[in-house]
This record gives sequence, structure tokens and C-alpha cells, in this order.
Amino acid sequence: MAISAKLVKELREKTGAGMMDCKKALTETDGDIDKAIDYLREKGISKAAKKADRIAAEGLVHAEQIGNDAAIVEINSETDFVARNEGFQELVKEIAIQVLETKVNSVEELLETKLADGKTVDERMKESIATIGEKLSIRRFAVRTKTDNDAFGIYKHMGGRIGVLSVVEGTTDEEAAKDVAMHIAAINPKYVSSDQVNDEEIAHEKEVLKQQALNEGKPENIVEKMVEGRLRKYLQEICAVDQNFVKDPDQTVEAYLKSKGGKLVDFVRYEVGEGMEKREENFADEVKGQMK
Repeated sequence: MAISAKLVKELREKTGAGMMDCKKALTETDGDIDKAIDYLREKGISKAAKKADRIAAEGLVHAEQIGNDAAIVEINSETDFVARNEGFQELVKEIAIQVLETKVNSVEELLETKLADGKTVDERMKESIATIGEKLSIRRFAVRTKTDNDAFGIYKHMGGRIGVLSVVEGTTDEEAAKDVAMHIAAINPKYVSSDQVNDEEIAHEKEVLKQQALNEGKPENIVEKMVEGRLRKYLQEICAVDQNFVKDPDQTVEAYLKSKGGKLVDFVRYEVGEGMEKREENFADEVKGQMK
């Protein structure tokens, strides 16, 4: 039977075994995931199986540039201690370069690509899991392309806890592009400009703002004008180019880049573990830290 990529991914997440091993196990068991798990255990393949149910929500974000292409990648570990490990940092850098060189579209495709030594990325990850002793996983990546007349801005905060890749058109001033990447790391805008905000989100925000105004007891005849004013303020808060530039709040990001002859056209901002479940003990430690 044909084995779907989704099924392979599910087995890999459950066992920590390699992508190709998972495919073979599912093929041998006609797609029965429970039997495939037993198959891997019986073959002694799933060395990392004991680690597969652990939560890997720490790690690093790293970006690399080669010519007019740049990639940003997030690789997760279980603890921030491992994120400070030199071997792990080298792994993250190697994977970011591999993303650039292979131009793959998904993590699944990336895992099957071969590195310079002939090993697949999947095999390299398994080796690293065995060496480091923690569950490691490639969570996501993005690739961006520019022209010779543009600039990438690459910025890492807290050693890679947050990483930003910005794309600025019209100038080759990498320092300015990096300054904007730093701004994005700090302020965390959702969009480049209001042109990117979809109609559904705007309609939803208008309704929320309208109800706020009515609940404040404002007359209906002025509510509409209030909503428009508050909507403009909302868009300024979530769109990078309209925000006050963090290094010079007297001007917007757009104005700052305009003074450099550039324009922000795209960015990718990754924060390690955002949206992921955190380990309970980490949460407890954070609470204790706040109580001190």
C-alpha cells in the first residue's frame, strides 16, 4: 500500500526513529502504526524512542546567508542548557546551510537530503540525539531571496532565543536592515504593512471596537468615527512600517528606512517554542523566579 507522508511523520514523532526507517516499518506492516512501532522496537532501530514523548520546546533559531539567499531555522531541544552546547549550535548552523543549498519546501524533504559526508539530515539528527542525550527536532524554516540592490537583516536575540530575517528593498545597507530586524525582534509586529491585513481580521477588529465604544456609553452617531480612529491605531500597533522605530521613537520604521533609501518588504520572526507546550517543571521554575 502507499504510505503517506503524514503517517510517516506520525510514526516518527511517536518513536523518534529516522524517516526512512519509519517508511520501511510502515511498508512492512501495511500502514498499521502500532505494528510499525513494534517492528522498530524489535529491530532495535528506535534508539531515541524513549525520548520521543518528551517535550522539546527549547532550542535555537539561526539564520544563514549565501549570496542573495538567506534561510532561518528553528531547531528544538528539551533544555536551554543544550541550546548553549557548542555541538548543538554547530548542528543548527549546518542545518540552516543545508536548507539554503537544497532549496527544499518542507522539513520532511529536508530530512531526506544528504549532507557533504553522505549522511542524510535525518541520520545527523539521530546521531546528535544519541550524542547529546535529548530529544531534538527541526521545527520549521523559511527561505528568502533578494536582488543585488537589496539587503538582508539578520538579528539574534539572547543568543538565538529569538531570530529575525528581514528583507529590505532599495538599499544594500545591511546595518539598517539589521536594525529593523532588531526592532521586529523587540516589538513583534504581525505584518509588514496594513496591506497584508486581511478583510476578515479588519472586520472582526471593527466589531470589537464598536462594541467597546457602545459599552463605554458613546452615542451611536460618533461611534463610527471613534472606530475608524481606533482601527488606525490598532493597525499601527501590528504593522512594522507604522511602528515607532525602537532605536529612534521620533520616527517610524518606514521613515527610518526611507532615510536610507530602503523599504521593508518582508520579514520572518521565530521565537523558540512559541505556541508549543512547555514542560510543567519549566513553568513552575518561572513562577518561582517571579516570586523572588
